[in-house]
Amino acid sequence: MPELLIDIPSTFVERIERLAAEENESLEDMAMLLLRRGYDFAVTRPEVEPDRSQRPGARSDARLDWWREARFGLFIHWGLYSVPAGVWKGRDWPGIAEWLMYRAEIPVQEYEKLAAQFNPVKFDAKAWVSLAKRAGQKYLVITSKHHDGFCLFDSAVTDYDMVDATPFKRDVLKELAEACAAQGIKLGFYYSQTQDWHHPDGDGNDWDFDPAEKDFAGYIEDYVKPHVRELLTNYGPIGIIWFDTPKGISEEQSRSLLALCNELQPDCLVCGRLGNALGDYATAGDNRIPEEVLDLDWETPATINDSWSYKINDHNWKSSVDLIRKLVDIVSKGGNYLLNVGPTGEGVIPQPNVERLEAMGRWLEVNGEAVYGTQPGPIQGRADLRTTSKEGVIYLHVFDWPADGQIRVEGVAAQGARLLAGGAALPVEVSSGALVISVPEEAPDEAATVIALR
Repeated sequence: MPELLIDIPSTFVERIERLAAEENESLEDMAMLLLRRGYDFAVTRPEVEPDRSQRPGARSDARLDWWREARFGLFIHWGLYSVPAGVWKGRDWPGIAEWLMYRAEIPVQEYEKLAAQFNPVKFDAKAWVSLAKRAGQKYLVITSKHHDGFCLFDSAVTDYDMVDATPFKRDVLKELAEACAAQGIKLGFYYSQTQDWHHPDGDGNDWDFDPAEKDFAGYIEDYVKPHVRELLTNYGPIGIIWFDTPKGISEEQSRSLLALCNELQPDCLVCGRLGNALGDYATAGDNRIPEEVLDLDWETPATINDSWSYKINDHNWKSSVDLIRKLVDIVSKGGNYLLNVGPTGEGVIPQPNVERLEAMGRWLEVNGEAVYGTQPGPIQGRADLRTTSKEGVIYLHVFDWPADGQIRVEGVAAQGARLLAGGAALPVEVSSGALVISVPEEAPDEAATVIALR
């Protein structure tokens, strides 16, 4: 059997040792058992977990109409973790960079010192929002507070924030709110309501704080809710509150957070990671795309490389072709695509992100009518194409261009067909019960060529 060496934090080893002793197992056997259970859990998890699903009645809620129309949004992961960028004390830590504090079990007092180094002098809210607009994205969600507990906004609840703890001393969320309003982009705030590795009563940090002594209910009431109140009071109209990792949060706590959001801004949507199946729309797992159409309003949050926040050694960039096809795949099944960038500690969105988003924007300039405001099309389950529909038009998004110059689709009737790229009409006929569309020898678009059927 091949050997695999894994570097495990000492506190986690201690927990495995205690569990092994309780179960009368060796440390090696217990580690293998946990690894197998973790693997089984990972591969059997549904794309949309039940506790992150859509609340009853939301499917017909008109407050979601703008979001259903939008289909494509920009996610931004930015915070103190953007400074070390995945490297701590000379070591390039594996995994996503915004989890560095957790993976390296960095003590709060050490991690806090990053605030003095966080001085993003190149931050330009107008430029960030302009990029989203050029990409064809209709809404923007940014990490107001991630699991490390640091707040990007000026808070009266804590001094562990952008204005009070960093040399930058600017409320970047206020600047983004102004830029979004000026450029017609809906603004949303990600907020980690359960995990907070800085707060002694938040979930997750067991290397500084004893879990048995945590007052999680007090944390929700006295820390999370005042933060949510600030976010929904001080920054104008907010489109979305994007909660995350609802582990351990009770249904009562989820309901009370939903009620608070509804009280402060009735039109603000709350995503499925509120927990306990109470979100206004469902949230799929990270980078997860369902295999088929779901009878839900749902969204896939996804990365352009591997890490969500900036990671200096992560160069595993997805191609623009891949990203466009993922957008099409998601929309063809009734979902939204929330695609992420991770700016640097200086406030710069890396150029590979910019290039790919701009390429997606150019594709959407031509093919946007087949994406925005569409519903799943009638043809599902084919590898070579996807379909969307809107106002009596069926859109074929062709991935694999036919070598024989003909696309055959069954179960669809149409009088005519046209390419969205250039608008040329295409001959159609019915043969052996299938609609046959004659197409040019070369595909007009490498990523996805769209044909409108009417």
